[in-house]
Order: sequence, then structure tokens, then C-alpha cells
Amino acid sequence: MGPRQKVLIVDDDPGTRKYLEISLGRMRRHTRSVRTLGEARRCLEREGFDLCLSDLHLPDGTGLELLEHIRHQQLPTSLAILSACARQETAAQARQAGAIDVLSKPVPLARLHKLLNDIRPETIPFASRTLLGDSAPMQALRGQIDKLAGSRAAIYISGESGSGKELVARALHDQDARASRPFVAVNCGAIPAELMESEFFGHRKGSFSGAVEDHPGLFQAAHGGTLFLDEVADLPLAMQVKLLRALQQKAVRRVGGHQEVQVDVRILCATHKPLLAEVQAGRFRQDLYYRLNVIELPVPPLRERRDDIEPLAGAILERLARDNGQPPARLQAGALLALQGHDFPGNVRELENLLERAHTLCDNRLIERHDLRLTSNSAYPAIAPGPGNVIDLEAHLQAIERRMLLQALEQTRWNRTAAARRLSLSLRSMRYRLKKLGLD
Repeated sequence: MGPRQKVLIVDDDPGTRKYLEISLGRMRRHTRSVRTLGEARRCLEREGFDLCLSDLHLPDGTGLELLEHIRHQQLPTSLAILSACARQETAAQARQAGAIDVLSKPVPLARLHKLLNDIRPETIPFASRTLLGDSAPMQALRGQIDKLAGSRAAIYISGESGSGKELVARALHDQDARASRPFVAVNCGAIPAELMESEFFGHRKGSFSGAVEDHPGLFQAAHGGTLFLDEVADLPLAMQVKLLRALQQKAVRRVGGHQEVQVDVRILCATHKPLLAEVQAGRFRQDLYYRLNVIELPVPPLRERRDDIEPLAGAILERLARDNGQPPARLQAGALLALQGHDFPGNVRELENLLERAHTLCDNRLIERHDLRLTSNSAYPAIAPGPGNVIDLEAHLQAIERRMLLQALEQTRWNRTAAARRLSLSLRSMRYRLKKLGLD
């Protein structure tokens, strides 16, 4: 849950700002947008940014003036120039002044991915990208990652939405010999169908309206490294055919091109949908499924590793404090118990959302249970006092145990051995509990 890259967008065109905000948001980056040179300078004085994307021509100056301001103030911010028609002399001037790149509008997603990956080593330390938690499921997951990191096999990372599949993909890449090479993550459901082939494989200048320069594509951007296809089940069938051919041939052909280019990428993929069910429903090609799913690596949902909620919450609160320039808020005991009793259908992403809201609303930097505003979606039933306001603790604990056992059995299709493993129980202990609760 480490700090995400922060990007400042400087452009007087609202369409460009919106396009970049949406694209960077889907890449899980924080953004802030302004329209003038003066606003950008004030923003840079108040906040730190990893990257600045600035239009060359602004209402009150130029992107090169902003670059000079960054250099003069010795700010740790990289800057790339945006231009509707990037001439060679303009690009040379910008790079000589210290710009890390000059991008034509509209900015291709592959170029944006490459730009973010190129500045990643200086801005996001390895420790911040590691998986947090010492629960039994997380220890087992780390063990699997250690075994698979050096493999060349394609890996299908399965798991619910928000459970941390991209973090697992990054961990596989970071522990691989390819760690120094690019890691390119793409949300397959976020690319319009008509642009998919161009974004994945690239295009030649003039191959279609708006293709004002050669564009390498995501496969070439990830050459020598890892390409992570998130939400791969959202690929349309026509694109699945082309992806399968690229994987089989280990080569891509740009739109408008005549020659194939060899690419060396390790493929990782993920989706929150049951991929085999998508195959059976005819929405996902069986041959592509077997090409991508050489090894399946399941990521446990947060409700199966409740012991990790406390360290995760601590790390999230530290990040929120750092991002907002405030001292960290503290989670009170009642609030922590409420979180540990919540089912978290949205997993770690939901935990982040809850804590960000509570961090903003709490008083005196203390997060109480009511600050979380939890719904009734809880693994633990509310304690209902009996006659004389007496609480039957034993009955309450048995109700919790019964619900967790039933949930584990349902998730494993009533396979007792698999359910026992999910609950970190021996099979003998599982049988005893089922018998005690009348579930055998």
C-alpha cells in the first residue's frame, strides 16, 4: 500500500486534462490538474510531485519556463512536454533544457506507461511495494511468489477485486532477474475497443487519422521486462485472437506496418472474474486461457486474513498522513475491532477507502468506530442482550464460529480438507468443530 506517484498536469485544454486524469487514475496514480504556468508554480510550492506533464504553450508562459522553475528551485520533479505538433527542433530544445520526454497529443498510453516506469526507481522504493501481513495465507502466498518469481511460465493471478493482484504481480517482477527492466501494467477493460490493437502492438505514422508519429505499443514498452494484463477477461474476442498470436509468435506487428518485431516479455494476467467460467460461457477463448493460465496463483481476500488488518491499517494511515502533511491518526481499539469484524467485499481497496474517509472526519487525530461509518456487512453478528440485559458470550462466539465454518465450506464447495486449510485448522479439529455445532 506504498505511496503512489503524484503527477501534475498543466494544460489549458480541458479535454487533455480530463483524458490524462482518467488514464493516470486507471494506472493508480494521484493527479492534480491546473491550466496556467502561475497555478503550476504555486502547486509545486505547496506539494511534491514525481512527474509534471506540461503543455508547451500555456496562457501565461511556456512549459520550458516551468522546467526552468523546477530546475532553479531544485525540485525533485521530472517534467515531460506535451505538444500538439512536436517538431524535432522543439523536442531537441526541450530535452536540452532537461525535459525527460516530449509527447505528442493525444498521449499514447504505452508512452505514458513507459514514462512512469522510467521514473519509478527513483520515486518509489522497493520496500513500499511489498505485500504487508504475516497471517498464514499471506505467508503461503509469499512462499508461492518466491517459487514462481524466476519462472518463465505465464501466471494467472486470481482473486477478488481490490485484493492486491497488481501488488502480487509487482512482487513477482521485483524478485525476478527482470527486476531492472520495465514493469508495464495495463487495465484491459479501460482501453476502448477501437484503440486496443494500436495500444498493444503500436502503429506506424499515418496509418490512421490522428497517428501523427510512430507509436511502439505496450508489448514493446515492456520489452525485456513484464507485461501485466489486468482484467484480462474484459478483452473482446477479436482482440483475444490477436493477443494469442502475439504470445505464440513472440512478435508483434504495428498497425500499418509490414514487418513483425520480436518481443521478449514475461506475461502475467489477472481478473476478478472466474476465468474458466468465462471460457465455458464462450466469452473467453479456451486456447488463450491455456496459454495464459500455465500456473494459477490465488490471492486470498481480506476476510480470510483478518490478522493483517491492523498492520495494513497502520501503513495506510501513515501514507495518508504523509500525503496530507499531517501527523498520523490513531485507530482506537473499538474501531480496530469493528474493522476486524467487517467482511470487506471490496477487500484492501475498501479498507483504504474507509480509512481515508475516517482520516478526514475524525477529531483529534483519533479514529473512533463511528468515524468508519461501516455498513451492517459484518462477519460477526451483533451482540443481542438476553433477558435481564445479560449477554450470552458463549452463544455469541459459537454463532461467529458457525458462520465462519459455513462460509469456508461454501467457498470450497464443501470440501472439508480445503475448508480446514483456509481456516488454518487440522482436519481433525475441523471435524470436531463441525460435530460440536451440529454441522456434520
